[in-house]
Amino acid sequence: MHKPLLRIPYTDILPSPTTIPSSATTLPGALAALHNFFRSPAPKGLPPSTVVLSGAGLSVASGLADYRGDKGTYRVNKTYRPIYYHEFLSSHEARKRYWARSFLGWSSLHNAKPNSGHHAVRDLGELGLVSSVVTQNVDSFHPRAHPDLPTLELHGYLRATVCTSCWNEYPRDTFQDELARLNPVWAAFLKEVVASGALATEDPDEKRAKGIRMNPDGDVELPEAPYTTFRYPACPHCLAHPPTLADGSRGLVEVDHEGAWSHSNTAGILKPAVVMFGESISHKVKQTAEEAVDNAGRMLVLATSLATYSAWRLAKRAKDRGMPIAIVNLRGVRGEDTFFANMDPQQTGAEGVRVEMSTENLLPTLVDELRRTQTPGTNALPGPAVSLKQSNGAVFKDMLS
Repeated sequence: MHKPLLRIPYTDILPSPTTIPSSATTLPGALAALHNFFRSPAPKGLPPSTVVLSGAGLSVASGLADYRGDKGTYRVNKTYRPIYYHEFLSSHEARKRYWARSFLGWSSLHNAKPNSGHHAVRDLGELGLVSSVVTQNVDSFHPRAHPDLPTLELHGYLRATVCTSCWNEYPRDTFQDELARLNPVWAAFLKEVVASGALATEDPDEKRAKGIRMNPDGDVELPEAPYTTFRYPACPHCLAHPPTLADGSRGLVEVDHEGAWSHSNTAGILKPAVVMFGESISHKVKQTAEEAVDNAGRMLVLATSLATYSAWRLAKRAKDRGMPIAIVNLRGVRGEDTFFANMDPQQTGAEGVRVEMSTENLLPTLVDELRRTQTPGTNALPGPAVSLKQSNGAVFKDMLS
C-alpha cells in the first residue's frame, strides 16, 4: 500500500497584500517606511538588532527558479511536485530520477552567484542593523555573500550530499564528478545542453522551447528522459564499513564493478543535504532558528510567501514576542494579517512595514539611504524619523543628490 502523499501548501495565488504604511506603494515611500523601521528603537526589553528571514524570491535575480512567484514552478508547471523523502529512501528508481535531474541542473546552480539583494543584506549587517539571517534557501548564496554575518540554512544546503546511515557529508562537486564517471552518455548529453545555451538563459519560456523545464533547487525536467538508465554511487564510508541497522543486523552496502549502487543494498544511501519534502527539520536547527529570533528585536522578511510552516512559525514567534515585522515580497504572504494586527493606523514604519516590491531593486537603494543618514562610526540612525507625508519628495530628492 502506497503511503498517502502530503499536500503541497499554498500552490495557488495568495490574496494581494495591504501596503503598510499606505504611502509605501512608491519607492520613496517604501524607503521612508523601512528607514523608520530600522531607525526606531526596538520595543522595551528587546535587543536593538534585526533578524532576516529570507526565501526563494531573493535568488530569482541570480537566475534561479522559485516556487510561487509570477514565473514560479507552481505557476508555470501545474503537474510538478517535489520528490518526497519517503519516496527517495524507499525507491531505487525514484533516486535514479532525482539524481539524473539534479546532475543536469547542478552546473547552472553551481555557476550562479549571489545578487544585489544578498549583498544588500551583507551591507545591512556591516551597518550594524542586521545580526543574523535565517534562510529557507538551499543555494548557499547567503553565506557566500556575507560570510561574516551568521546564516542559518533552515532547510539545509545543496553544496553537499549526506549519508542517511552514517550522516557523513561529501562535497556536491565531488559527487557530480562521480555521477559523470558512472554515466558517460548523460555526461555527453549535459555537455551538449550546456553548449546550446539552454541552461544559461534565465528565460523559462526559452528553456521550455529547448525541451527543458528548470525547477527550483537545480532540478531539470526532461520529458521522456530515460531516467531508469541513470546510476549513482553508495556512501564510501558505509561501503568500507557497513553500518549496524536499527534491528541489530549488519547493513548491506555493495556496488558493481564500476562503483554504481546495487539495488539489494539496505544502507549507505546518499541524499542531498537538504530537508526534503516530508522530512523533519532537526531539533538542533529548530532551536537555533528560534534563538536567532529571540536574540533580535525586529524581523525583516524578504522574498518569501512563508508558505512552509517551518518559516511561518518563526515570523509568528517574532510577532508573539512583540517584535516589529517588515515584509518585502511580491504578491501575498501566508496569514500576513496576523503580523500586522492591532497596529496603530498612523504609524510610519516603526511598528511594521509591508512592501510589495522586488528586493533586487529596493534593498540596495535602502542601503544607500541608510548609509547617507547614518552618523559615521556608529550603528544608530540619527535624527527624527522620516515623515512619510514628505517622503515622496524630500527623500527621493536626497537619493538623487
